[in-house]
Order: sequence, then structure tokens, then C-alpha cells
Amino acid sequence: MTVHNHPGKDRIDAVRAFNRFYTRQIGLLDEGLLKSPFSLTEARVLYELAHRDGLVASDLVRDLGLDPGYVSRLLKKFEERGLVERAASEADARRASIALTPTGSEAFAPLNQDSHDQVRALLDRLAPADQDRLVKAMRTVQDLLGDKPETKAPYFLRPLQVGDIGWVTRRQGMLYTQDYGWDGTYEALVAEILAAFVKSFDPKWERSWIAERDGEVVGSVFVVRKSPEVAKLRLLYVEPSARGLGIGKRLVEECIGFARAKGYKTLTLWTNDILAAARHIYQAAGFELIEEEPHHSFGKDLVGQTWDLKL
Repeated sequence: MTVHNHPGKDRIDAVRAFNRFYTRQIGLLDEGLLKSPFSLTEARVLYELAHRDGLVASDLVRDLGLDPGYVSRLLKKFEERGLVERAASEADARRASIALTPTGSEAFAPLNQDSHDQVRALLDRLAPADQDRLVKAMRTVQDLLGDKPETKAPYFLRPLQVGDIGWVTRRQGMLYTQDYGWDGTYEALVAEILAAFVKSFDPKWERSWIAERDGEVVGSVFVVRKSPEVAKLRLLYVEPSARGLGIGKRLVEECIGFARAKGYKTLTLWTNDILAAARHIYQAAGFELIEEEPHHSFGKDLVGQTWDLKL
């Protein structure tokens, strides 16, 4: 079970330092945003009105996290300047939808272009590969701190690719240290297993599955040939960010289906009793506990388990 700790002062300070740094980078400390007559909040309201139809005041309050009184005063000021107009909402005649007037659209256009040009200038300072790194990091921040909309295809499975071995080794080493306090010898074991898998891979009898979500590896599992009649399931893992999507269950099902299709009689695996989530998946799939044996590995006293599924 993962232990969730409160963030330390070093992490809090790092986030605050990033906020200060990024604020300077995008020029939000200027008296007017992008040298325009609009404040940051005013510009954001104009942006929402320019890109979304049928907005009402309560939408701006909710989506931008603004005070209702402030939004009311701001819209009144925009109306007086001829930037916005109100009309009865089609969904509810009691609520007035807000839209930019031609004057408002004309006022917003240079602001939008200046913002585009400023970001382009910021990215132009970086090589294309670093631009990709920056955009990916920004998407990560947005994914972690923003809402989590449901997606029709939260992940997909694919075969092993170059680069996956290093990633899976690193992530398994880190996760088992974080969750169970295992030392670096477990990461070394994962590296040995995966190196052997690649070097002696037999596509006729062996298979790998990598679960990918939003361009990131979020899980994996491997089937290797132990004997003509026995296949072995190895190194099942799922990233904490992707748990609850059924990835672990799906990976085990793929292993079982592959082993049956290849004519194996038994699918076996070795695990430790503290890995409760994985054990529940194995039990639900029909695996039976064959033997247990205490051992000292990875810096801990553990109980190893062998589970078999008759195919």
C-alpha cells in the first residue's frame, strides 16, 4: 500500500520558486498585460468570451475562480466601453448570455496576437527537442493539477520498444522503494531479467505488453518460456497514476490468452505476499498458490510465493 506523506518544505519552496520564475518569464508583472490597457484577469475574461459561445456570468465565476461581485463590475465596465453585449440565453431566458461586440473583438485581436508572438519568441530560444520537453512538462503540470476528464481510451497496449527497458527498470526500482522500502538490489534484478529477455527473446513463445497513456508508459508485463509446457509471467506493474483503470487485470488477461494460444499447459509466476493488489488480480484470474518460502531479499524479510494457473 502506498503511503501518502505531506509535501516537505523543499518541495513547497520549489513550487513557489517556479511560480516566481514563470511569472517573470511571461511578463505578468507588467502593469498591463502585454503592454495593453487590460489587466491579466480582464484579458482572461476577454479570451473566454472570444473562444466560447453562450457564456453567462456564472460560467466566468466558476471557470475562472472569480468573485461574483467582481465579475459583475467587470462586465458592467466592459458594457460601458462597448466591448460586450448581453442577450437572453437560449437555454434559460432568465439568464443573460454575454458576447463580445465587434468593438470587443477588435480590442481583443491585438492582445491575442501579442500573446501568440510572445510565446513564440519564448520557444524560439530553445532547440526543437527542448521545445518538446517544455511542452510535455507543461502538460504534466496541467494533468496533475487540473481536472481529470474521462477519456474513451484511457490507455492502450503495445509491444516493447527501444527505451522501454530502461524506463521499466527505473520505475519499478523507484516504486518498490517508495512503497515497500526495498533497496537497489531489486532494481538490479529487474535490469537483469529484462536484459535477458531482450537478448534471448523468442517471438514464437514469448511476449511483452507495454501499457501507454498520454505518451507515457504506465505499466508492463512479460511472458517468458520456462519449458515447452510452462510459461512464466514476470514483472507485472502499474504506475500509481494509472491504477483503477483495470490495467493490471488486462495485462494478466493478455498473458493468459497468449499462453493458451501457444499451447502451454501452465502459466506460473513468483511474487511476494506483501504485494496484495497483484495477488488479488492473480487470484481473480484463477491462479492457485503452490508454495511459500520466507527469504531475505532487497533489504527486507519477505515471504515468496509461487502461483500457477492450469491452462
